[in-house]
Amino acid sequence: MADGGGLDGGPATAYPGDAEVTDGFELAGVPDAFQRLWTPHRLAYIKGGQEQVTSEQTCPFCRAPQLGDEESLIVHRGTHAFVLLNLFPYNAGHLLVCPYRHVPDYTDIDEAETAEIAALTQTAMRVLRSVSNPSGFNLGMNQGVTGGAGIAAHLHQHVVPRWGGDGNFLPIIAQTKAITQTLGEVREQVAHAWPSAGDTPGPVA
Repeated sequence: MADGGGLDGGPATAYPGDAEVTDGFELAGVPDAFQRLWTPHRLAYIKGGQEQVTSEQTCPFCRAPQLGDEESLIVHRGTHAFVLLNLFPYNAGHLLVCPYRHVPDYTDIDEAETAEIAALTQTAMRVLRSVSNPSGFNLGMNQGVTGGAGIAAHLHQHVVPRWGGDGNFLPIIAQTKAITQTLGEVREQVAHAWPSAGDTPGPVA
């Protein structure tokens, strides 16, 4: 069935899968000014995202190091932790720092893991500054399902680069992000700029 019309007052828009009304009556509903973006495929993520990670064998953060860097979006492999791009980035360059061990809580990691995750987070910030010159960052770990963790079973630190104006009406009102680069392009830039041991990151040529 069509919605209540476009924001510009134009004719209603039919969507794929809408039932055709041919017997003289409309189905129940109150027309309004909103367009609908139907995303039924998201229901599987909303309802079963956490339940799908039941062990190390079903954890994407455990699987990633077993794949090649390009396939897994890994930009750096350390001794106790690694860094990869978020498959669902808030901004281009949104990185995740993860321990190799499948542990859920910040209190579960040992001193060596804690130190390396902190050091990799600092390096990630330096690399992103050299690659894309963000004016700020969001750093954080969401702990547990109720704390907002998308995958609560495996600890991960978010490193999100921020620019003035990136929180415009699209993400705030429309819940939509405009990402200006592909994940492959960003991974290549960040991995190329990641310093070798003893080096400091410089601009990408």
